[in-house]
Amino acid sequence: MRLIRTFLLLLTILLFLPSCERAVETALPPEVQSEAWWRDVVFYEIFVRSYSDSNADGIGDFNGITSKLDYLQSLGIGGIWLMPIHPSPSYHGYDVTDYYAVNPEYGTMEDFKNFLAEAHRRNIRVIIDLVLNHTSSQHPFFQSALDENSDKRDWYIWRDEKPNWGSWHETAGGYYYGFFCDCMPDLNYANPAVTGEMQNAAHFWLTEVGVDGFRIDAAKHLFEEEGKVENVAATHNWFAEFYRDYKSVAPEAYTVGEVYGAGGFVAKTYENQLDHIFNFELASGFVNSVGGGSNTGIKSAYTFTLKDAPEGDYATFLTNHDQNRVMTVLRGDLNKAKVAAVLLLTAPGTPFIYYGEEIGMAGAKPDEMIRTPMQWSADAGAGFTTGAPWESPNSDYAQVNVAGQEDNPDSLLNHYRALIKLRHEHEALRTGGTTMVETGNTAVFSAIRSSAEGHILILVNLTGAPVSDYRLSLKEKLLPNGRISPLLLFGAGEVQPAKISKGGFSEYIPFGELPPYGTFILLLK
Repeated sequence: MRLIRTFLLLLTILLFLPSCERAVETALPPEVQSEAWWRDVVFYEIFVRSYSDSNADGIGDFNGITSKLDYLQSLGIGGIWLMPIHPSPSYHGYDVTDYYAVNPEYGTMEDFKNFLAEAHRRNIRVIIDLVLNHTSSQHPFFQSALDENSDKRDWYIWRDEKPNWGSWHETAGGYYYGFFCDCMPDLNYANPAVTGEMQNAAHFWLTEVGVDGFRIDAAKHLFEEEGKVENVAATHNWFAEFYRDYKSVAPEAYTVGEVYGAGGFVAKTYENQLDHIFNFELASGFVNSVGGGSNTGIKSAYTFTLKDAPEGDYATFLTNHDQNRVMTVLRGDLNKAKVAAVLLLTAPGTPFIYYGEEIGMAGAKPDEMIRTPMQWSADAGAGFTTGAPWESPNSDYAQVNVAGQEDNPDSLLNHYRALIKLRHEHEALRTGGTTMVETGNTAVFSAIRSSAEGHILILVNLTGAPVSDYRLSLKEKLLPNGRISPLLLFGAGEVQPAKISKGGFSEYIPFGELPPYGTFILLLK
């Protein structure tokens, strides 16, 4: 059917080309209108160096990840985001020296392609970090650009005198701009040759290697306008063209941008520029409400998100590789970690899980300490390696690991598995609309996710104390009038029926008492 539709689209374009040539120049290519597969999957973020070491050199590698794909499949993961895999002088890889190769510490290109094939065989898509904003200062382009007469000089941003704004770094031939550090000089995208080079690199990974898309690092910093260093008009214009370009060679490719601090409003400004951006506002709402035991944070985040991006077209998460791990933020409280997982995996948007989050790995900055080896078992090296690990595993690895949680039905790992399975089973939890429900108590959070299949009510006690003085109220005309007997999909207890009037309800008490950190997911039918 897809081939037939494509043929008909091409035939239509050929028939009407003379009269719509100008429109074709400005509109998105018809093939961009492909199925947005990323709306239906749960992603998993992996720092390759720390995930699984297959050759006992203490460094995680592609073959190690390949050996863990069955685990990821059992978790319900449908997409993997790999942090930088390109050659780099740093441990983290965000200063790239070659955009067309893989880090030899992680294996060969053949190893990577084998990993990719095995992931695809399990219906798991793979996106990789694409660091567009800057290169390494050791990249051959920048080394050449140090010569004022080099044809690469204008590939970076130079000034004869140091401006009074931004991050400028001195060399014998002037000052260059590097937002993050002198080791990461920013590329000059006002130069079309730079744009062409990065488009070529994207084409290489999409068409020759076969990845499924990119996570764009530091997306908001691509252009600067004499003091303004984020989200300037030129950045949006560049991404609009980049979007058209990569979609023209790989229509089903997915890009998600890191626009630090962004919420629903900023997400809307990147439409048709990036498929998604990460919703930091909603992430903070999840974690702050769970940590504080109050629905204030999440209600505020949802208020702004639903106002500006009600369709849920963004990426969600709890914490990532740049932040203290969520289990540390929640002070090691397993119950709170379970509640946070519920909020993430019942929320609109495409969820991303940071590796180890599903077992409750802890970690606080500096950055190396939030990127420690994955804790697979209580064995030496945490089951990550049989050699000397590049970084010591967290001290709690003997108590917190995959092997110890696999067969425990109450473990955090199996809690994540159950929630992801439920999300896969119900369209409303993946792509449905979201309506806030008043609870009459700040200790309780509630929302309804809705799709053509029906309505799902989420009900959460955010505190460690039982709650009985709550009342659910839905003012919107959302449900059919009459008596509804909810079906309990997640949680335990006897559910009371609801009386629907004028499409909503008031003073509804599904359970006489919500136990400490009680979480319930109910199908309203």
